[in-house]
Amino acid sequence: MPDAQRTAEAVWEGSLAQGTGAVTLTSSGAAGPLPVTWASRTARSEGKTSPEELVAAAHASCYCMALSHILGEAGTPPERLEASATVTFAQIEGGFKVASSALTVKGVVPGLDAAGFKKAAEEAKDGCPISGALKGNVALSVEASLA
Repeated sequence: MPDAQRTAEAVWEGSLAQGTGAVTLTSSGAAGPLPVTWASRTARSEGKTSPEELVAAAHASCYCMALSHILGEAGTPPERLEASATVTFAQIEGGFKVASSALTVKGVVPGLDAAGFKKAAEEAKDGCPISGALKGNVALSVEASLA
């Protein structure tokens, strides 16, 4: 399989605090332009997105794929996985940082008990490519339960 590349574009106009921007998912054309502002990162979203929300979407979707693969390889493919990622943008000394990504997943997995699901969920957290991109710089966690 050849390397896959995906592209998103951003435009920003004005100062950080008063300016506005837009993000477009250009490879797929699936979304955009999506409005983004500094306030949508730090205070209130008011219908606008933020880089952290986009990271959360990437992490949640990547995580579901990784967990589905792990469960399938173990002979217990899921009927359904519902994952969310909460990415925290924190003020630190000298600026701001993406501090954490907390995953929550609920699954319908016939033939698997809660302990087995939690084990697979941890493995997926550590093996998901987006987790790999964040690991070492962002605190990662997962809370897993069967539906």
